[in-house]
Amino acid sequence: MLSLRYGTPAFGLVSERAAGAHFRKFNSVVVCGARGPRPRYPRVWKTDKRIGTVSKSQKLVKCVKDLSNVKEEVYGALDSFVAWELEFPLIAVKKALHTLEEEKEWKRIIQVIKWMFNKGQGKTMGSYQTLLTALIEDGRVEEAEELFGKIFSRYMEGLPRIFFMKMISLYYSSGSYQKMFEVFADMEELGVRPDRSIVKMLSVVFKKLDMLDKYEKLNRKYPPPKFEYRYIKGKRIRIAVYPDDRNEEMTQRNSDTDELEEAEGISRDNGLEEVASTGLDRNVLGDTACRDLEFM
Repeated sequence: MLSLRYGTPAFGLVSERAAGAHFRKFNSVVVCGARGPRPRYPRVWKTDKRIGTVSKSQKLVKCVKDLSNVKEEVYGALDSFVAWELEFPLIAVKKALHTLEEEKEWKRIIQVIKWMFNKGQGKTMGSYQTLLTALIEDGRVEEAEELFGKIFSRYMEGLPRIFFMKMISLYYSSGSYQKMFEVFADMEELGVRPDRSIVKMLSVVFKKLDMLDKYEKLNRKYPPPKFEYRYIKGKRIRIAVYPDDRNEEMTQRNSDTDELEEAEGISRDNGLEEVASTGLDRNVLGDTACRDLEFM
């Protein structure tokens, strides 16, 4: 009786203790799982509103476009633009330069890059290339030559080929062939292989100046490529390339072959028609001969 009477409450106490222990464990697990990284409060020197580099670059482009060409005004506006920045907004300035280059605002590009160089920022090969392109497009040949001389003396062996290409194309368009030959001689001394466009411009100049020996030597040293690689739908495809002199020959050959094929096709059609007609006559003659034999 006693065991039956007091057995149930004892079991209930044990179950309650187990349930309490299980509940405690579950609560502890939940609390641990709810914990995360400590909350980071905004610092005193940082603002809550953050502006992206794209909107900054657009704001810079609008700020620069509305100004005059006075140096002090442009530099003052750019200084006020970066006055409250903790670090120099190099990415925003580079994006703004890219936008100005697409819009062909060469004077603004020159002003912004020179201001950036005065701040001691962004002195990279890409910035030098953009500045050289802007000077050439704006017609400042002397400044472009001075900039190229400084870059060439500082980064002699590490200068990319695009700088030589731009200077050679500038001298080719302006007709100063002697300077063009000097830049090409510097390229050969440094071991920089010229592009096909450079070789074409030099060959045209050699032909124009009746320097056929140098023309032949140039084409012998830098022959035209037989193949080139093009990217079509993201795939690199190798395509055969024909020189300009052979293009006319290939077109003439193609036209001659087309005419020959047309003539051969016409003759074949005529021959087939004749054979068909003679075949019909032969069949008819055969039938009449058979009939004559049957009647005989």
